[in-house]
Amino acid sequence: MALLRLPLATIAVAAVAAVAAVAGTLTAPADGWGGEVVQYLFHTVVFGALPGTMWEELAWTGSRRGTAWSRVRCGPRCGGEGRRPPEVVEGPALGDDADMSETVQRYVAFSDDPGGGNPAGVVLDAAGLSDDRMLAIAAELGYSETAFLSGRDIRYFSPLAEVPFCGHATIATAVALAERDGPGEVVLATASGRVPVRTRRDQHGRILATLTSVAARTADIAPADLQELLASLGWDGADLDPALPPRIGYAGAWHPVIAAATRQRLTALDYDFDRLAALMAARDWTTIQLVWREADTLFHSRNPFPPGGVVEDPATGAAAAALGAYLRDLRLVPLPATITIRQGEDLGRPGRLTVDIPADRAQIEVTGTAVPIS
Repeated sequence: MALLRLPLATIAVAAVAAVAAVAGTLTAPADGWGGEVVQYLFHTVVFGALPGTMWEELAWTGSRRGTAWSRVRCGPRCGGEGRRPPEVVEGPALGDDADMSETVQRYVAFSDDPGGGNPAGVVLDAAGLSDDRMLAIAAELGYSETAFLSGRDIRYFSPLAEVPFCGHATIATAVALAERDGPGEVVLATASGRVPVRTRRDQHGRILATLTSVAARTADIAPADLQELLASLGWDGADLDPALPPRIGYAGAWHPVIAAATRQRLTALDYDFDRLAALMAARDWTTIQLVWREADTLFHSRNPFPPGGVVEDPATGAAAAALGAYLRDLRLVPLPATITIRQGEDLGRPGRLTVDIPADRAQIEVTGTAVPIS
């Protein structure tokens, strides 16, 4: 085991920190310093020392200091307690006294309800921030991704690593810019290429943002990889929709597209976190786009996200664009097409993503709103 390669002292301190973190969380008041100290100790020791997903059994993401934290529970194959679908349990928002000198804004994307959609951190002026500082901020917030804007260059960090593209953080960033500068269009330079984003107000006064992906495409998934992926999920061939064959979609990041035969199969998500994380790391996959097709243009989605240290992502714009490419390339919808993706319902954070699939170009458009988290 990888744990055995760690210094004995590190293992001992990590174990003490883990116990202290749990005890502190259960006994300290919400605004008490004791909980902050033990959470800090747990996060810095365990996250900094333990490799990969060794700490995922406790499924912590977030808070290096302060009382902000986000914890994800799922069934025993994810390392959680009880046989139930993943569930997001959130603590208080990051306090104003947190150890962040940069202006970090917090938004929920793909929902107009702060309790829905996918939370993202946004730093509109990240000029001069080091990679280590950006990673620390992302870990401190504990969201699946935080976006860092320097001019029109944008980078995305999960609590564990940088990712090449993130749809929901792009939507959040565009809305933050529109609130500051007014609606319009900006072209963001991502690691995957140029991504135009336009914002406008709808009839209800909400700001909507539409991102246009880089050229999107699909690829076959190797039979051995599919077998390992299904084994990690605890699925077999009978769980798949034969009308929607497995493929890998790309629209800035790679996402296998796996269609469940029933809503019940999608609901009962309980996967082997470490096993899936190893496969995804080896293949450079960002999330797994698990879908169930309710109607021709209505899909339900769930996205395991082990590479980011997150059991499940609540609303995934990059995967939505990859699904658009998949439907186009396999001719599964008449073009042009507009589809709706409902995601996050199983987590209690419902979100809605609108995907426009053109007939005459390779890019896919994804639209959603975003609102600040107070």
